[in-house]
Amino acid sequence: MTGSNSMSSGYCSLDEESDDFTFFTAKTSFFRRSKAKEVPKNVTKEEEEDKPTSLTEEEIKAKIDDYNSKVTENGMKLSSDGTYTGFIKVHLKLRRPVTVLSVDGKSLGTCSSSDSSDNRTSFYLPSDAVKQLHISSTTTVSEVIQGLLKKFMVQDNPRKFALYSQTRRDSQDFFQKLPLSDCPLYLRLLAGPDLENLMFILKENETGEVEWHAFSVPELQNFLIILEKEEKERMRQVEQRYAAYREKLLQALCKVEGKPG
Repeated sequence: MTGSNSMSSGYCSLDEESDDFTFFTAKTSFFRRSKAKEVPKNVTKEEEEDKPTSLTEEEIKAKIDDYNSKVTENGMKLSSDGTYTGFIKVHLKLRRPVTVLSVDGKSLGTCSSSDSSDNRTSFYLPSDAVKQLHISSTTTVSEVIQGLLKKFMVQDNPRKFALYSQTRRDSQDFFQKLPLSDCPLYLRLLAGPDLENLMFILKENETGEVEWHAFSVPELQNFLIILEKEEKERMRQVEQRYAAYREKLLQALCKVEGKPG
């Protein structure tokens, strides 16, 4: 599996502030979620569908020819054994920081928290990160996830992540968690090159209950540090907002008291 990276180096950045925040407990999420950024009402989860039936060699060849006629580069190539290779793009939409190996003791990102004992550091990946992978028709979802983590030198357990498909129909986005045994390139071939028909997204594997044994002690310590920083920043913003509100009330009160009668 090979890939070309279209993202910048990692960074740590809080989301844009909104007036309403919710802090989730450790059983749901480590980080806050703004109601202003919740999934729109027109976005739903697609119900589980049956796997598409296998195509014959002739049908695969015809599909590949049709696919290649719609792209100017990065087409698919059919091998003599019936397998084929091609490219897929995976959009990384991770809300939590990832743990990576430092390079020569230096962090791969900024605003990160490090553990010098094993030369690891945690930081946020850019929300608009996109990775292009060259894979085979036999490459599974599990292998794609492991390949992505390897490319970014992410040390987190692969079970923390899941690959989702996003499709758009009738102005609605449908998301479906892909089974680990599915083959993304086959799905790409069936959908064609149009990203509105199919987009691959790497997200946290939301299973409801956090698998604590999958986290290392330095990772858990890093999460606590990040939460403490966000808590202090949130407190500062609340105090600042209410100080400004108090000042406006005092100004209004002075104007009223200064009026005759």
